[in-house]
Amino acid sequence: MSVNAIRTQPSLRDQVSAEEWDTRVNLAACYRLMALYGMTDLIYNHISARVPGHPDQFLINSYGLRYSEMTASSLYKIDHQGNVLLTPATDYDFNPAGFVIHSAVHEARSDVDCVIHTHTRAGMAVSAMKCGLLPIAQTSMRFYNRVGYHDYEGVALDLDERQRLVADLGPHYAMILRNHGLLTCGLNIAHAFNLMYWLENSCKVQVDVMNAGTDLQLPSDEVCEKTARLYDPDVRRIYGELEWEAMLRQVDAQNPGYDQ
Repeated sequence: MSVNAIRTQPSLRDQVSAEEWDTRVNLAACYRLMALYGMTDLIYNHISARVPGHPDQFLINSYGLRYSEMTASSLYKIDHQGNVLLTPATDYDFNPAGFVIHSAVHEARSDVDCVIHTHTRAGMAVSAMKCGLLPIAQTSMRFYNRVGYHDYEGVALDLDERQRLVADLGPHYAMILRNHGLLTCGLNIAHAFNLMYWLENSCKVQVDVMNAGTDLQLPSDEVCEKTARLYDPDVRRIYGELEWEAMLRQVDAQNPGYDQ
C-alpha cells in the first residue's frame, strides 16, 4: 500500500469537527516525530489522543503503518469500550493491546489527553533494572518520585489488567512497564511527547553510565525533589507547549504530509 493511497480520503476531514481535525494533525505529527527521534519499534506501539469535546473517545493509529507514514486521515476513532466510531483511510485495524493500555489511561485520567507507549532499547533496558530509573542527571530528576511501575503480565490483551495499570500509574504522567517499555501521558500531545523525549533520554543516560562501570554520584533527596518540582506542569509552565511549534517545523522540513 503506497503512502499516496493512505493519504487520500477527501471526505474524512468533512466528517469531523475542526477541533478534532486539529488534534488529528498534531497526533500524526507526534507519530512522525517519534520516528525522527528513533523511538519506534517497526509498526508496533501506539500513541493516542482524546477527541475534543468527547471524553469517552480517542484517536489511535492504524496497526500496519509505520510511524513515519501516519497522517491525520489514517487514525481510528474508538470509544472506551472498543467500538469503532470512525474508520480511517487504510486497510488496517487498530492494535488490541493498544486499546487495552490506552483505554485504561484515558478512562481513568480525565486530566490527560494524550498517551504514548514505546518499546525502545534503552527503555526496555531500564524496565528490567530492579533499581528503576535513577536521578543520575537533571533530565532524570524530572521524574524523581513522579514515575509509576507496573509489573509485566504478558502481552496486554486482558481487559482486567487495565485496573492494575491505572493503579500503578496513579497521579503520575510517566510509568515504566517492567520488562516491557515506557509510557507517558500528558495534558496534551505536546506535553506527552516532551515527557517521552525526556524519559527516553533519561534511560539512555542511565544505560551509558552503568556501562561505564564506575561508582555513581547521586544528588540528595532534597535536591532531586526541588528539581523535579520545577518541572511539574503547575509550577513554571507545561513543558512541551513552548517547544511544539519548533517540533512541527522539524516535521515540516523532514517529513511533511502528516496533515493530509
